[in-house]
Amino acid sequence: MDDTVENEQEPPMAGTAQTARDDRPDPATEAFLTHRNLLFTVAYEMLGSAADAEDVLQETWLRWVRVDLATVREQRAYLVRITTRQALARLRTLGRRKESYVGPWLPEPLLTAPDVAEDVELADSVSMAMLLVLETLTPTERAVFVLREVFDLPYEEIAEAVDKNEAAVRQIAHRARGHVAARRPRGVTSPAETRDALEAFRKATETGDLQSLLDILAPDVVFLGDGGGVRQAVPRPVVGADKVARLLAAGLGKIAELMSLRPAQVNGFPALIMEQGDEIEAVLAVRIDDGLVTGLYAVRNPHKLSHMEREITLSR
Repeated sequence: MDDTVENEQEPPMAGTAQTARDDRPDPATEAFLTHRNLLFTVAYEMLGSAADAEDVLQETWLRWVRVDLATVREQRAYLVRITTRQALARLRTLGRRKESYVGPWLPEPLLTAPDVAEDVELADSVSMAMLLVLETLTPTERAVFVLREVFDLPYEEIAEAVDKNEAAVRQIAHRARGHVAARRPRGVTSPAETRDALEAFRKATETGDLQSLLDILAPDVVFLGDGGGVRQAVPRPVVGADKVARLLAAGLGKIAELMSLRPAQVNGFPALIMEQGDEIEAVLAVRIDDGLVTGLYAVRNPHKLSHMEREITLSR
């Protein structure tokens, strides 16, 4: 595939169209728009960053518009291949960037459309908990796992996307599945369970009574805060119900006094958005296993909150 670019063009956003001279939709543009949400979802699941996923889509577009469509047998597969290769290159760069990141790193939260939650497998794959599990894979393992387990692509297509032979891809997929299975949430969490956990947290901030929250904290619960060195956040993971409860107790008064909490659909699951005036201060997501909260994820880095202003449509 030719990766050179001559004249840079902005990729079309969903809902726009470029036209050929005869006023018919440009075939390349039409194909890109048709699969844009899918391509964004692939890139986001591989990177955990909406901003980087958007950059990958731009790079994909710049390469796609130079392709001779007459030589393309399956446009969807070809576009996914370009996106995967660009995401892999960026994922390796991100790995180096994360090494110097200040404090815990969390995925960039997305304000997702309601229909994402209706696709249980898709919602699970983009949840904060799963994206953190995917962070423990190598770049190639992550690409293979996402393309096979989430998007159900044939091994032959995945092999072309990651530039491996099919036998190697099958081995990588097997290894990645085992790795993820040992670390993923132990059961599918219902939106109702997540809402109950968040309501307990909300009640605790309003009343100052932590008991309702303690009742649903797992003994080994982990609290992660991502401030990126820009906003104050816990510098390292806080582990254990008692320590997490004390941390929350110390901050509940400030939260209740300075911020408002509103529920939202984030990464396919209910979450809380903390606001001070019109500014989003943090997004709080949870992980639940066997009815108990095992993970609390607070994203405060303002550079990661820009995609909380509008709903993002994800698709498979």
